[in-house]
Amino acid sequence: MPEPSITVTVKLFAAYQEAYGVTDLVLDFPPGTPVSAVLDHLINEHPQLQQWRNITRFGVNLQFVEPDTILQSGDEVALIPPVSGG
Repeated sequence: MPEPSITVTVKLFAAYQEAYGVTDLVLDFPPGTPVSAVLDHLINEHPQLQQWRNITRFGVNLQFVEPDTILQSGDEVALIPPVSGG
């Protein structure tokens, strides 16, 4: 029997969107996964994103959250790197 998993939609902005060439991803994770694991997953696939790890903010369902916030199936996750410009 397969392990249960949760499915989340990840909204990509700025450097993340450029790395993937899409505006969002749908990813599966084990239950109990913190939102920071989404960033780990993206950095594993695109190591050039490592530079943004410590300055990215996390949003879940349009609310800013802490990196250890546990995801629920159906959540919409936003990874928000600093925006350049002025």
